[in-house]
Amino acid sequence: MPAASVSSGEPIRVAVIGYGYWGPNLVRNFSGLDGCAVTAVCDLDAEVLEAVARRYPSVRTTDDATALLRGDDIDAVAIATPVSTHHRLARQVIESGRHVLIEKPMTSTAEEARDLIAMAEAAGVVLMVDHTFLYTGAVRKIRELLDSGEVGTPFYFDSERISLGLLQQDINVIWDLAPHDLSILQYLFDESPESLQAVGYRHVGSGREEMATLNLHYPGGLHAQVRVSWLSPVKVRRTLLGGSRRMIVYDDVEPSEKIRVYDKGVALDLDGEEVTPLKPIYRAGDVHIPTLDRTEALQVEAAHFLECIRDGVRPLTGGPEGLAVVEWLEAADRSLAAGGTFVSLES
Repeated sequence: MPAASVSSGEPIRVAVIGYGYWGPNLVRNFSGLDGCAVTAVCDLDAEVLEAVARRYPSVRTTDDATALLRGDDIDAVAIATPVSTHHRLARQVIESGRHVLIEKPMTSTAEEARDLIAMAEAAGVVLMVDHTFLYTGAVRKIRELLDSGEVGTPFYFDSERISLGLLQQDINVIWDLAPHDLSILQYLFDESPESLQAVGYRHVGSGREEMATLNLHYPGGLHAQVRVSWLSPVKVRRTLLGGSRRMIVYDDVEPSEKIRVYDKGVALDLDGEEVTPLKPIYRAGDVHIPTLDRTEALQVEAAHFLECIRDGVRPLTGGPEGLAVVEWLEAADRSLAAGGTFVSLES
């Protein structure tokens, strides 16, 4: 079926499949954008559909994705369902000629991700992955600081994403939480890691890792560590990024001052003198708190999705970016199965 075309001046009509945790946010943000109309919602829960009908009386509701796609009132579909269903549902959407936005992680396997990329390219539709944090003002500012050279040579990326989270039935904590940080790593740094190690722990009998640590080594010397957990009494969303010139603390839980840039570090030399363990040269300067774009990240992402559909812009978080994250997640599973050994990420 040919790709859905959108006439100039006509709104892009969006449907959402899955109205559980993330679906309401998708409907709210797409509904609030000029040049867009949410026309349909699909969910298996009848009570959920009743709630949608009360809040959005003009939106068509159904519990059947196939029936949803038979309607002629849809140009694009956002999928917010368990990852095990992403490939099947996205295939249906692409086969119907509609553009598709898929919640992270893109698919359960890299093979499934490659299949969707090939299908979308052949069908001429936009395939985009919901790596929301790349659309935050904070992450975009960090990339700007890296590009400007203010950070200098990056040494390490250390992130912690923990809370008393929902124990997922079909994925472990790495697949649930780490895609956020892996997509941020992919966006911030132009080189790719060469190897990855995953160490995980099971404590409450869920059968899947509820706590885990990832270590990623880069050929240029950068080291990244990502810690994730469903078993923390407090919610922490903090990233440290250290470089030769500046260090950055990114605290996503902080309501206003999410980024602090520290003029601190260890100098590489002073008047030609080499740094030694017995003679470190420390630098301590000012702390800078940059002004950030405070627009909701999902609103920025939804607007970008529409831009890609209407103007043919390449998605910032397209199929290839989604595939890379899934490949790293698969590598994490291999490392877990091998007792936490480093596995190669080089193709």
